[in-house]
Amino acid sequence: MSRYVCEICGWEYDEEAGCPECEIAPGTKFEDLPEDFVCPLCGVGKDNFKKED
Repeated sequence: MSRYVCEICGWEYDEEAGCPECEIAPGTKFEDLPEDFVCPLCGVGKDNFKKED
């Protein structure tokens, strides 16, 4: 499982943990997030996230 970081505010999406506050189940891959998913801190879309190595 991978982590993705918002390039604007630094919030991390961890696929293993999901995002309970956004009703995203643990184990949900980043590419499987809804197209309208936005960063819960700053509101930018998925295209502003980068995969952490």
